[in-house]
Amino acid sequence: MPVRRVEVLAFPDVQLLDVAGPLQVFATANDLAKSAGEPAPYEIETVARAPEVRTSSGLRLATTTIPDAEAPLDTFVVAGGRGVNVAILDPEMVDLVRRRSAAARRTASVCSGAFLLAQAGLLDGRRAVTHWQRCAEFSRTFPHVKLEPDPIFVRDGDIWTSAGITAGIDLALALVEEDLGHGPALAVARQLVVFLKRPGGQAQFSAALDMQDGGGRFDALHGWMLENLKTDLSVPVLADQAGMSARSFARHYQETTGRTPARAVEQMRVEAARRLLEARTSVSEAARRCGFGTEETMRRSFLRLLSVSPQAYRERF
Repeated sequence: MPVRRVEVLAFPDVQLLDVAGPLQVFATANDLAKSAGEPAPYEIETVARAPEVRTSSGLRLATTTIPDAEAPLDTFVVAGGRGVNVAILDPEMVDLVRRRSAAARRTASVCSGAFLLAQAGLLDGRRAVTHWQRCAEFSRTFPHVKLEPDPIFVRDGDIWTSAGITAGIDLALALVEEDLGHGPALAVARQLVVFLKRPGGQAQFSAALDMQDGGGRFDALHGWMLENLKTDLSVPVLADQAGMSARSFARHYQETTGRTPARAVEQMRVEAARRLLEARTSVSEAARRCGFGTEETMRRSFLRLLSVSPQAYRERF
């Protein structure tokens, strides 16, 4: 089996865990293969345009510069972090991402690294994900990308994108599973003491739903919705509260928030139910207080958004 070259792209003010998380997954796969008397499956490099990069945490990384952007490789991973805001404005960096992706068998991003892939035109027409807190911004900036706010990671053809920070570990484990099979990937997960397939989506681990648009157009409505989760929150009711026609409201709301009104209501209700379950409220009481109507309706919403039942969530969290 040929050795697969993996490059993780770093830049000034990169998020350290966006780089270190995937690197450690591939490195652990190498360690386990060597301990079994087998050759290491991966050749791993942290690459950048300079020989050293300072991360947003202050730690400096020694990196390998890329002399030939067309040199073939197996996997190209673009990290994220606050430095991505500067990186997407650098034409040379964007061109480097485009050229390295073209040379790779597959391309992936971690967290806000999706902004660099999108800026390079690699996500147009594709499904993608990024950090939950930047989803609305991403949708406004790159409207041709089919952004999904909830998954931990998304694959669309040879492009993989992952959610916030530690989701890069989930993504790298999925890449290892695709390359080496379920057994070796599970062994890596056990060694790192993480889930091979984490239960739930990134919304499960966010502190609050990120539904506020930059101009605050629907802020008052969102506050009213949160105070009235038990009542009818259909589109006509929400449109009336917002002082708009139902058709105009539905269109403008999705353009502004990146989600339909029905999905927003469902997410708010699930978020509120989560907090109640974490406080040891019964499933039936949480369903009643959050406007689901029945436990079964709440169960379906939890499975759809979090991939876990309310009872299992209550026991786990």
